[in-house]
Amino acid sequence: MTVHHLNEILLIGAAVLLVAVVAVRVASRSGLPTLLIYLGIGVVIGQDGLFGFTFDDVELTQVLGYAALVVILAEGGLGTKWHQIKPVVPAAAVLATGGLLVSVFVTAAAAHYLVDLDWRQALIIGAVVSSTDAAAVFSVLRNVPLPKRVTGVLEAESGFNDAPVVILVVAFSAAGPVEHWYQLVGEMALELTIGAAVGLAVGWIGAYGLKHVALPASGLYPIAVMAIAVGAYAAGAMGHGSGFLAVYVASLILGNAKLPHRPATRGFAEGLGWIAQIGLFVLLGLLVTPHELGDDIVPAIIIGLFLTLIARPASVVVSLAPFRVPWREEALMSWAGLRGAVPIVLATIPMVADVTNSRKIFNIVFVLVIVYTLIQGPTLPWVAKRLRLTQADGPDASDLGIESAPLERLRGHLLSVAIPEGSRMHGVEVNELRLPAGSAVTLVVRDGTSFVPLPTTVLRRGDELLVVSTDPVRDAAENRLRAVGRGGKLAGWLGE
Repeated sequence: MTVHHLNEILLIGAAVLLVAVVAVRVASRSGLPTLLIYLGIGVVIGQDGLFGFTFDDVELTQVLGYAALVVILAEGGLGTKWHQIKPVVPAAAVLATGGLLVSVFVTAAAAHYLVDLDWRQALIIGAVVSSTDAAAVFSVLRNVPLPKRVTGVLEAESGFNDAPVVILVVAFSAAGPVEHWYQLVGEMALELTIGAAVGLAVGWIGAYGLKHVALPASGLYPIAVMAIAVGAYAAGAMGHGSGFLAVYVASLILGNAKLPHRPATRGFAEGLGWIAQIGLFVLLGLLVTPHELGDDIVPAIIIGLFLTLIARPASVVVSLAPFRVPWREEALMSWAGLRGAVPIVLATIPMVADVTNSRKIFNIVFVLVIVYTLIQGPTLPWVAKRLRLTQADGPDASDLGIESAPLERLRGHLLSVAIPEGSRMHGVEVNELRLPAGSAVTLVVRDGTSFVPLPTTVLRRGDELLVVSTDPVRDAAENRLRAVGRGGKLAGWLGE
């Protein structure tokens, strides 16, 4: 490759990124998941598009797809609030495993009897399309005001279900239907257990290390966090466990640990997540050959219709029956089972394994994802409104934005506290914060002006505070600030 060719590639890459960034604005206004626009960019660049670029390296697509999914899952885990999903983790885990199996076999039956695919191909399609997509779920649900329980279940499910789906697709692609189903279930349970254990261990060790080691530059913390998350995937996979579950669990722990420079880390991870999504979807758009899709449109619509209206609702109802979830929430969860890049990436597994009609499987999955994302994504707010669920819970306005920077030589911490709209810290005097001894509010920034507060200074929404705390009382000071944000000056009497 010459320098001239490299310059051309960089120019095209920069143009694609800029177009993709602008597309986010279009998607946010229309309610469409951004994946559709990114896939469209890939198709336009591809061999049937305006530029006629030919790309057919399935193995490279699969490798890069796995790498992108690791980054997307890491970003999703870092951005998920544990206190919101903690009550629904059991329900999400059952939905991501038992509910997934229900969806796989019901969808496979439809593909076999209605579309006339053999059982091996039907099972592969059933497994591939039964996984909800983390990127699609995170991007759509965080912009729709849904009840916390619904959002928590769907986000946790999308983070959990990639792991068992990969195991199923690999098993079906390697040897077709398994003669002894209980062996497959046992293997899946073992891999998930190993992946969860590795994720917990790596996440806890990584969080402990970052809390007790002051790095020389704040920009190193986001890099270290992402390196730990990626390391969790590698350790889980090398340990014959689920690397995808390991990276999500490790990222969940890191994202909810009181690490230094958390907002900066979150922003860095979000940027990497966008790059991973853009690159992955454009690559998948390049891989598809549009003029070959004609014969697979009707089978894709039939399978997708059965998946959306029967298989997904059946999996939700069966798996959530022990948890007594109201029927409205079950209906919304059934409609919000969004598909995205994950099924398309998984559809490359049978292609690499040289399964008969693997290109047909890929085309069916591609069409299914496009058609039903166009239907489900934009209509989700309308469905939630019709079910009277959009106003059940508002955003967590009382959750303070607190960033911590370690002061190594002084054995202390500098806490930057942002008071959001709706916080009950509004109207509280500084002395009413009752911070533990060894911590104090040293500066207030209000309307662009900073000043040293008096004990009687009244705090307001929109204020930013600088709180200096010694190392032994750092956690207590942060807990007290969050408690006042939720309960106001009477937080202690209210049990905060």
